[in-house]
Amino acid sequence: MAVLMICFSGLAGPAPAATEKLKIDIDLSSQTMRVDAGLFNRHTWKVSTARPGYRTPVGKFRPTRLERIWYSSKYDNSPMPHSIFFLGGYAIHGTYEVKRLGRAVSHGCVRLHPSNASRLFGLVKAYGAKNTLITIRP
Repeated sequence: MAVLMICFSGLAGPAPAATEKLKIDIDLSSQTMRVDAGLFNRHTWKVSTARPGYRTPVGKFRPTRLERIWYSSKYDNSPMPHSIFFLGGYAIHGTYEVKRLGRAVSHGCVRLHPSNASRLFGLVKAYGAKNTLITIRP
């Protein structure tokens, strides 16, 4: 029984094998994010991206910077917990406006539920920037 527990405990942990990649796929049309961190670590979450008049960039990106807590200098010091920056000031981050998730309401960042942002932040730290791919589709 002890051997079985050791084997299964390795599957659920955040530490990836050297060849594994973390894939973050954001679909602007459905306002969802799919996270693939391996067979036993897949998630689909609601997000909020750019509202009309703003834009969330489309393409393939790697994280450029992680900030456990950040405040927007451009938008009234709005809190951006568990920020994963991927292009200039654009980031994936937690939001306290959870009732608005699933709708395009941001200034361009990708907003997540705070607990999901925390989980994603931990995964990106564990995998590292060069093993993380963020894909944003129209």
